[in-house]
Amino acid sequence: MKKLLFVVLAVALVSFLFVGCFPTVTPDDDSEVAVVIEDAYVDADGKTYVSAGSHDITVTFPAPIAGVVVANITACTGDLTKKELVDMPVVLFPDATRKIWAGSGEFTQDKVYCCASYLEVTAGECDASTCIAIPVIVDGLEPAALIAISVDDCSCDGCEVSFESYLDEDECGDELCCGDSCSGLASWAINVYEDDPFDSCCDPSICEDPVYTCTGTDCPIECTTTCLEAGTYTAIVELVDNVGLTATYYAQIVVNDDDGCAIEVKEGTELSSDPCVEWDSETTDTIGTCDVVVAVI
Repeated sequence: MKKLLFVVLAVALVSFLFVGCFPTVTPDDDSEVAVVIEDAYVDADGKTYVSAGSHDITVTFPAPIAGVVVANITACTGDLTKKELVDMPVVLFPDATRKIWAGSGEFTQDKVYCCASYLEVTAGECDASTCIAIPVIVDGLEPAALIAISVDDCSCDGCEVSFESYLDEDECGDELCCGDSCSGLASWAINVYEDDPFDSCCDPSICEDPVYTCTGTDCPIECTTTCLEAGTYTAIVELVDNVGLTATYYAQIVVNDDDGCAIEVKEGTELSSDPCVEWDSETTDTIGTCDVVVAVI
């Protein structure tokens, strides 16, 4: 029996306001079978990543398949940042030509936030053995950063507020609290709004315009606003990794320039109902978290 050749076609259908579209890899002209995993990401080393959860899977053959096509997602094992899980069968349905078979499969992880599975496909006469086995890394870990917020006097009027990913300097070396330990950080954005933008709606990007915005694609995070007048501002920091997982941090910043610039910062927690964000009672000089690696065995 001649084994079918394959190429993974990692198609990213999700786009973000400040990310753009994910990379796309197309099959070679001589490939016989194409396998598509929705919203997958392929890094520079050719490793395929996908977020934990359900993703559409499509297998396209060069000729009709008379028998059945079966897919299986193996247990996600191996701490790549090791609890064994059960295999997850995927039901694939053919189109009218029986060349294209599609279904939806669950890529699972349990307490291991960066582990590896195989997407196995059997077809036609080879239903007793695996014709195609594609290694896929399942990313269930959100990106993270601990961000220090400070203020400086402007050369003219006003104050400039700076955001910088926290660098922990100790006797064991420097630790940069920023990034994503699985698929990698794709982008970050900081939007600063006047007053409380959540008075209008829970998604300020829809109903309010920021007074300052800065973006980037890697660590460290460094951003300094233009000169701001005294008043209350809200900063929203969003991190996105390469499979689309996000982390969002909120800061309420009171700027005072009566006798040199000074700020008071309170971190916020997103709520599922009005009010949209609940602000801490105590002030702080950082928001976010330094837990960029989480692995529970």
